[in-house]
Amino acid sequence: MSRSKARDALIQELEHAARRSSAQGVIFSQTVASRIGISSSDLECMDFLNLEGRVTAGRLAEVTGLTTGAITGVVDRLEKAGLVRRERDDSDRRKVFIAVVPESEAKIGKFYESLQQSIHKAWSKYSDDELQFLIRFTMLGYETMLAATEGLKQADTPKPKKKPPA
Repeated sequence: MSRSKARDALIQELEHAARRSSAQGVIFSQTVASRIGISSSDLECMDFLNLEGRVTAGRLAEVTGLTTGAITGVVDRLEKAGLVRRERDDSDRRKVFIAVVPESEAKIGKFYESLQQSIHKAWSKYSDDELQFLIRFTMLGYETMLAATEGLKQADTPKPKKKPPA
């Protein structure tokens, strides 16, 4: 097999592995979300909130690639479920932050404990250099997906129709 065909085969194998991992992650997330009584996309937004900490709706929209309008709906549903709360900024009452209700971390976290332990056990076998490579690889994947999400949003945005001249 030529070098370029071998490389193409490796890239295809990597793509398939990434797709399997991503798809299984979605299914796992849907399963957890169902147990909690929220949608899987709302659960993913909860994960971003856990990673980011107390943030504005604008920041949550930025890191998820969702519109601020969609984020308002997400926050409304999460707040109704008792998982987050809106908090006014002490110095600027117009500014509102979304904060995770501490008890919700434990409520959701229990579903991930076994998975997290297994992943940490697997990662412990990697060297520091390999872990740094995996961090770069994973962040590139996130940034690529975020850009792809934005691209889809832009493609779906209807163009304003020009009025014919009077």
